Amino acid sequence: MKVKFGDVVNRVNIKVDRHHTDRIYYVGGEHIESNELMIHDKGLIKGSTIGYKFHFGFNPRHILFMSRNPHLRKCSMVNFSGVCSDSTYVVETKDDSVLLQDYLLFEMQSDRFWKWAEEHKSGGVNYLINYATLSSYEFFLPSLSVQRELSKKLWAAYRLKESYKKLLLATRDMVKSQFIEMFKGTYPTEKWEQCLTITNGKKYKGEYQSSGLFPICGSAGVMGYGDCKLCNKDTIILGRKGNINSPIYMDKDYWVVDTAFSLDVDKDKLNPVYFFFWCKLFDFTKYNKQGVLPSLTKSDLLTIEMPLPPMELQRQFVALYRQADKSEFELKKSIKAINAVIKSLLNN
Repeated sequence: MKVKFGDVVNRVNIKVDRHHTDRIYYVGGEHIESNELMIHDKGLIKGSTIGYKFHFGFNPRHILFMSRNPHLRKCSMVNFSGVCSDSTYVVETKDDSVLLQDYLLFEMQSDRFWKWAEEHKSGGVNYLINYATLSSYEFFLPSLSVQRELSKKLWAAYRLKESYKKLLLATRDMVKSQFIEMFKGTYPTEKWEQCLTITNGKKYKGEYQSSGLFPICGSAGVMGYGDCKLCNKDTIILGRKGNINSPIYMDKDYWVVDTAFSLDVDKDKLNPVYFFFWCKLFDFTKYNKQGVLPSLTKSDLLTIEMPLPPMELQRQFVALYRQADKSEFELKKSIKAINAVIKSLLNN
């Protein structure tokens, strides 16, 4: 049967004084991942500077729906208590003998729901769905037995995906730990000006394409593609402005724009992979020029001193990293396949 959202779903209205509550967590838009069934991130209320609008309570198994910018597809279930803002709708089924809470979540994660939300958003710069509009959404409600069966399959797939994600994180942590262990000794040092070349990024003059011969990259990664290259593969991108503390390894030729640098090491002294991991552990914010927008200068970077371990030791680490990278590739493939299964079930 077909039902209206407002007929089978409640908007939970738990008013909370965030200054006098035993709830210790808050959830903002930054804590909710797009297309994610569960909320994994949260902030601590104590000591935070969260705004006055964080005064709506939620409990475990409530669903939080971000009403602003529905194209971001932020709607997830929580497994803890906390507070959120008035732009986040806290919802639950009115009667679980008619609509299961799990099935409500899956309906709100479906492509049909998000397509409807896009078509019914209002506002200018900050688009939103008001609750009266959301209440008018109509969807097909299957029998409880079908709801239970779909919920069972979806949660099984989700739990499997989460286990693969944990393995992925464990693999990355292992590589990082191994790097620290292998290179904890004292080695000769050199300034960057003696062991690498820094290339300034340049504005790309052509049009950005969705595909092409060479990635066009900034401090946050690939922005598009083009037919010209500026930098060689096996070099590192480091942000010049904004995102200055997140180096990126590039294994193919590319163009780097003027918000970033390209770092090309002397391969007789440094293996590019070793250098990349060293950069990941280095705090580049020490060289921030303290402007409104964080920034680095080429002259400051060239004064950085770094250790030069024996090349054989660097190669040993790279071999370990390559093996871990193969494991990561297989895990990512598995996660992608499970996501396809979840998407298929959600849009059945």
